[in-house]
Amino acid sequence: MDSLTKQRLLSFAVRFVVLMIAFPVHESAHALVAHWLGDDTAKNSGRITLNPLKHISPWGALFMLFVGVGAANPVPIDARNFKKPKLGMAISSLAGPVSNLLLAYLSILAYRVFYIVSYCKNVDFSILLYFLQYGAVLNVGLAVFNLLPIPPLDGSRILTLFLPEKKYFGIMKYEKYILAVMFVIVFLGFLDKPLAFLQNIAFNVMWFLTGWIDGIVNIFLR
Repeated sequence: MDSLTKQRLLSFAVRFVVLMIAFPVHESAHALVAHWLGDDTAKNSGRITLNPLKHISPWGALFMLFVGVGAANPVPIDARNFKKPKLGMAISSLAGPVSNLLLAYLSILAYRVFYIVSYCKNVDFSILLYFLQYGAVLNVGLAVFNLLPIPPLDGSRILTLFLPEKKYFGIMKYEKYILAVMFVIVFLGFLDKPLAFLQNIAFNVMWFLTGWIDGIVNIFLR
């Protein structure tokens, strides 16, 4: 097996592992926050779990692996079980992207630590660094993509706070068709530049917010 093939297999394996972590965390966050707010629909469906088989959509995973944007099986949430339905829906929807941003933050923290250690101690952490780097990039990408105010993405659920219920649910009747059109647009690359712009901003903010770890690691390596 030549080096190029090995590199491609390694890249695919890393992407697959990261995906098997990112999607379950995202969907479990929706389910857990909905449970905290009074809706057990997702909990009763067994969605408060990190088991990928409970969350992964084959088509969504393939899109994520080969296109860079994808989706998992949506968590069922019944807003009628919340004391404040519009607020409960918005908060439980926001939980998914926030969980991915937290994963990205932790990945960048770990990346900075192991990068400094590998440089100062001459230890080869190249595979781990690649894993952490891709984990940060994918989780930032998931968060940004899902915050777009397009049905049925999480950003559209947050719109319940600002739109009249009649208008919102009128739009949501067509969410499957809107999602299909959106994936075609993404596949054709029409959203590449705006998504890359937003992802770069989010990633740069994360990098800035993790800068404190460098000084701490250097203290221990003296």
